[in-house]
Amino acid sequence: MNTATEHPPARAAHGPATTPMRRMTALARAEMILLGRNKGTLFAALFVPLMLPFSVQQASKEMDLASAGLTTGTLVLPAAIGFSLLFAVYSALVGVFVVRREELVLKRLRTGELRDVEILSGSALPAVLSGLVQSVLLTVGCFVLLDLSAPSAPHLAVLGLLLGLVMCAALAAVTASFTRTGESAQVTPLPFMFVALFGSGLFIPLELLPDRLASVCELLPLTPVITLVRGGWTGDLSAYEALGAAATAVAWTVVSVFAVRRWFRWEPRR
Repeated sequence: MNTATEHPPARAAHGPATTPMRRMTALARAEMILLGRNKGTLFAALFVPLMLPFSVQQASKEMDLASAGLTTGTLVLPAAIGFSLLFAVYSALVGVFVVRREELVLKRLRTGELRDVEILSGSALPAVLSGLVQSVLLTVGCFVLLDLSAPSAPHLAVLGLLLGLVMCAALAAVTASFTRTGESAQVTPLPFMFVALFGSGLFIPLELLPDRLASVCELLPLTPVITLVRGGWTGDLSAYEALGAAATAVAWTVVSVFAVRRWFRWEPRR
C-alpha cells in the first residue's frame, strides 16, 4: 500500500524544468476535459446546487425568520453556497479521486515531475473553480430574485467561501481514502452531506434550534462557512464569533490535510 507519507518514486530527471503552477494547470486542464465527459457528475455538480435553493425558499415560509433576525434572502443565499460546496466540490471530488486512483492515473502521475500535493491540487482545481463560479452566480441570482441587500461585512462572506472551498476539497480527499470503488463513491459522501444539510444551518438556521443542539452543530465542518457567509450579509457577527468560526474551519482543514497525508491511497484498494 502506498500512502502520501511514503517516499514517492524517483521523478523524471530529463526534459525542460517546469513550475508547480504550470504542472498543476496542465493537470487541471486535462481533468476539466474528463469532467466534461462524465455527464452524471456534471449534472450533479452544476445543476443540483442551482435547484435546491428553491426548496429552502419554500421551507422558509414555514419558519419564523424574523425572530432570528433573518430574511428569506439571508437564509437562501448561504444555503445555496453550501449546496454548491457539497455537490460541486466535495461530492464531485470524491468521485474524481477514487476513479483516478482505480484507473492507476494517480500512480502514473507520481512517476513524473508532479509532487503529491500538486497532483491532488491540480485534480481538485476544476471542481473548486466550478464551486466558486456557482457561488458568484447564486449570489447574483439572490440579489435579483430575492431583493437581497448588499453585504454589511463582505470580507466575512469572502473568507467563509474561500475556507469552504479548501476545506471541502480536503474532506473529499479524506473520504476518497476510505472509498473502494467508483460506484461506492456515490454513497460514501452521503453521511457527511446529510449531516451538513440538516445540521449546518442550510435548511434550518441554528438560531431556531434548541441551544444545546445548536452548540453541537456549531462544531460541524460546514457550519463555520455558513456562519461567516450569513454574517457577512447580516452584519450581526461579532469579531469574537467571526474569529471562532474561522478557527473552526481552519481546524477542520488542518485535520483533513493530516488525514490525507496519513491515509490517502495512491493505488487501487484490494
